Amino acid sequence: MGWKYILFDLDGTLTDSNEGILNCVVYALEAAGKEIPDRETLLKFIGPPLVDGFQEITGMTYEEAVTATAKYRERYGVIGLFENKLYEGIEQVLSELKQQGKLIALATSKPETYAVRILQHFHLMKYFDETVGSELDGTRNDKAEVIREALRRLNISEEEYKDVIMVGDRRHDIIGAKKCGIESLGVYYGFAEPGELEKAGADHIAHSVSDVLKIVGDEGLKER
Repeated sequence: MGWKYILFDLDGTLTDSNEGILNCVVYALEAAGKEIPDRETLLKFIGPPLVDGFQEITGMTYEEAVTATAKYRERYGVIGLFENKLYEGIEQVLSELKQQGKLIALATSKPETYAVRILQHFHLMKYFDETVGSELDGTRNDKAEVIREALRRLNISEEEYKDVIMVGDRRHDIIGAKKCGIESLGVYYGFAEPGELEKAGADHIAHSVSDVLKIVGDEGLKER
């Protein structure tokens, strides 16, 4: 049988959000008096929790990273979250999966309040049975914690974990899925670096939006 429950990441999986995220990272770095790295380095901010990103990518202390995250959100909550666009074909994928009777949840490291606003903005809420993100205070920041909360809200028992798959574009999605004992689909149309998803241990790989439906939809059942 195929997957009954499908968890989706947001940035780099459902939406091409690099413009908004990068603009807000630059805004936060400028406020902190930090040098602005090149675009390739800035793209590494897409995926991991922001506090981790500011520390790992720019060498900030934890305290500096918390301050920078607050500054980032100052712009993101008003402007940045809508500097964003859906990947072509993604709504059709969600629609088809719902027609097939799948239960769909969003599982993102982005604050839940922002994630809900983005789904509403793009008229996608009707496809999601649950929307799970982090909290603004830093609670539920780790991807595995987000996934566990999604599993809890969907009332999925451990016996049903075999029926769940996490779809995401960065290693954090794949590692989080492994920690939770569920399968993962890594997508390469997002922001992953070459080889990143295989190295993290993705169970399946998609190179296009249409591949996602082919793998997790009913037509992909024969592969299981």
